[in-house]
Parts: sequence; C-alpha cells; structure tokens
Amino acid sequence: MNELVWFKSSYSGGGGGQCVEVAYNWRKSTHSGGGGQDCVEVAAHPTAVHVRDSKDKTGPVLDFTPEQWSAFVEFAAAQGTGTL
Repeated sequence: MNELVWFKSSYSGGGGGQCVEVAYNWRKSTHSGGGGQDCVEVAAHPTAVHVRDSKDKTGPVLDFTPEQWSAFVEFAAAQGTGTL
C-alpha cells in the first residue's frame, strides 16, 4: 500500500488559521531491491517530481520539474538501465 505523507503548505499562516495540508503519494521504484537495499521512492504531481531514499523518510528530497525528470528517465533508459 502506498503511503500518503501530509505536510503543511508554506502558504498557511503560522497562527493555526488558514491552514492547508498537502499529501504526496510516495511509491517505491520498480528497480529498487527487494531486500531493503537501494530503495528509491518517487512522488509525482503536475508541477514537480520528488525523489527520496526510502530508508530515510525524513531525510533530504530531490525535486525535479516534470521535464527534468523525463529527461533523466530518457537518459537512464538510453544508458541501458531501463526505466524508473
């Protein structure tokens, strides 16, 4: 089952009013190992693609535009690594 990760929008006020939460639906790459090694998760929406290490869910996240992500996937496929 995919995990939804909720966070408060940067446009929400700090005083508790006018709060908006947004969720990402993280999914593990099909090229991640089944034994818990080399796990990459991706969350996509219309304006960005987010990538993180599934072993460190609170760690850093790489953000790409959809165009940047498409270019990366095309490059990786051309290198013989398949699709992500």
